[in-house]
Amino acid sequence: MSGFFGVASKEDCVFDLFFGTDYHSHLGTRRAGMVVYNSESGFDKSLHNIENAPFRTKFESESNTMKGNMGIGCISDYEPQPILLRSHHGTFAISTVGKINNSDEILRDIIGDRTHFFEMSNGDINPTELVAAIIDCKENLIDGIRYAQEIIDGSISILLMTPKGIYAARDRLGRTPIAIGEKPTGYCACFESFAYHNLGYKDYKELGPGEIVVFDADGVKTLAAPGSEMKICTFLWVYYGYPSSSYEGISVEKMRCNCGELMAKRDDAKPDTVAGIPDSGLAHAIGYANTSGIPFSRPFIKYTPTWPRSFMPANQSKRNLIAKMKLIPIHDLIEGKKLLFIDDSIVRGTQLRETTEFLYESGASEVHIRLACPPLLFGCKYVNFSRSNSDMELITRRVINKLEGENPDIEVLKEYANPDTERYKKMVEMIREELHFTSLAYNRLDDMVEATGLPREKLCTYCWSGEE
Repeated sequence: MSGFFGVASKEDCVFDLFFGTDYHSHLGTRRAGMVVYNSESGFDKSLHNIENAPFRTKFESESNTMKGNMGIGCISDYEPQPILLRSHHGTFAISTVGKINNSDEILRDIIGDRTHFFEMSNGDINPTELVAAIIDCKENLIDGIRYAQEIIDGSISILLMTPKGIYAARDRLGRTPIAIGEKPTGYCACFESFAYHNLGYKDYKELGPGEIVVFDADGVKTLAAPGSEMKICTFLWVYYGYPSSSYEGISVEKMRCNCGELMAKRDDAKPDTVAGIPDSGLAHAIGYANTSGIPFSRPFIKYTPTWPRSFMPANQSKRNLIAKMKLIPIHDLIEGKKLLFIDDSIVRGTQLRETTEFLYESGASEVHIRLACPPLLFGCKYVNFSRSNSDMELITRRVINKLEGENPDIEVLKEYANPDTERYKKMVEMIREELHFTSLAYNRLDDMVEATGLPREKLCTYCWSGEE
């Protein structure tokens, strides 16, 4: 995953760019970069590996030496960006958020074999570099951006900076957000709108699906109007979004409280206390506790002074260990207690099983688990928000394969997605047994959609329903 921030200012923009980009640190842990522009010295770029240190530490010197009136920055879990390149459009910097499923087809059928790309360490090409190549296929930047939006299978949102201004283009179906902020000295665009509030900006607008604008320090101009169809990722609210974020006017924290409230109304568990797995489970648990009347407690505290970022490191086994080490138990709130924990989701189940076993070892008498979203049945095809690219990494699919044999067809899988079927109940019970929970229940898709307050047709629910 990745997040970006762009700013155009009548003054030097580097302070805003530095902190605005840093506010996206929850969206990526591997690569980060900033590119600035000023009319006297041109473009200046800096990229760093941030796997072993947070963004602020790696870019502290650049925040004091870079100078410019425009800039874009990015924090990414995958490719180095922003990238800076020269083409028939002139020199420009570009950063992207999204996923490209048809890279090979684009390279074969559109780009051809007369263009070279830098190969990343895993053998792939940088998808942001591919987007730049697609844009270069057209005679002007606007047509090039539209072309990229049209031909990419997956999703793509773009910030592109030229000496004249910054183009911001939201994914064609709005799967990821772009918000515009304004203050007397200029404008900014970013993934997370909260990123600019502490920098003195006010909300200007959220881009609609497929909308393209260009802005400089003096104003924002719409180049392509938003489309009517939207499929924004629901997992933004459930898990990835920061609590102070909002998308389509819907607060992440409020949506999570709504989820907890709706789960409580359907539940008959009688625990002593309700708790959330930090961080994303906390608001869900507060909503549940407020509605059920069961006291909220914090049997775990997340230790963050030296581990401020939630996804570090990239290796999954070490990631699980670090995630477990971050959770510091409070034994007085565990021993002899019937506990109900709410987490955002179960992907593989390894970490939650280990947490449950530790709770029993610490004296808990019961451990009930509630999940804020439905069972994840399909790896994300669009923006990697389901935290898994492979269906077979999902505990649900492993359990279904045991029940049905290898590779059940889509109609069978959709039956497992329906909470009113016997197949669904068998799957949940097998997961409960495997992970050693006292009880297990998932949020329903209809309740989760209701918690957002948006119509179902405007939300992407593919990773739960298999419906595009």
